[in-house]
Amino acid sequence: MKICVLIKQVASEDSKIVLNSDKLSLNSDALNLISNEPDTYALEEALQLKEKTNGEVKVCTFGGESSRQVIKDALAKGADSGIFISDDGIDNKSPQKVAKIIADRIKDENFDVILSGLQSNDSGFAQIGLLIAEHLDTSHASLVMGTEILNDSSIKVKLELENGWFQWSELDLPTSLTIQSGINTPRYATLKGIMSVKNKTVDSYTKEDLSCDISTDGYKIVEMFEPVKSKETVRVEGSPDEIVNELVDILKNKLKVI
Repeated sequence: MKICVLIKQVASEDSKIVLNSDKLSLNSDALNLISNEPDTYALEEALQLKEKTNGEVKVCTFGGESSRQVIKDALAKGADSGIFISDDGIDNKSPQKVAKIIADRIKDENFDVILSGLQSNDSGFAQIGLLIAEHLDTSHASLVMGTEILNDSSIKVKLELENGWFQWSELDLPTSLTIQSGINTPRYATLKGIMSVKNKTVDSYTKEDLSCDISTDGYKIVEMFEPVKSKETVRVEGSPDEIVNELVDILKNKLKVI
């Protein structure tokens, strides 16, 4: 069983968000970079599948040089090897382009299962897993809350539905699954795992190694900006009668709800 886990490096929730002067990117110097939390659940699910099937887990990330750290963290937890795709010279803001690039690099690996977190904590597109399934022509399921390998050609997945309902479905392998947060409890790296990282292989690739067309995909960021405050709090004071009259006037003539 060959399993691939997609892991993205993102800014932590306590990072200070500072826009660059071009208003098209963030100042990375102000960010505390960590592994995307939803992806850590995907990694844990992959490691559990590995233990049940004596399989192999390979982690893949696409990003800047600092993204190598998320691969090292995954290797320390038990992953067997890694794939690092450098985004140097690549505009990687579009989920379509990101999926196309990742699919181009892993298509010859013949993975049985590709796992990713439901969405990233920064962009939150929640599209990469589905798009990769389309590019690689595999089956796909989202909001996965449980997995069970049936045989060499199929997998059973527990899907989260609305109003607390769940559904078990059977999918053909290979498949791309997006994992819901909370499916398991991600493990910590052990000292033995950390020491073993130096003996594990990480294959590195640049845009020159890609065979797909990454020139354009019709996606363009016009401007990034902080949320604009458009509301204000108004304090109504006076006697009870004056307050009532003022509130009625606001509800009737300004908010037009009565």
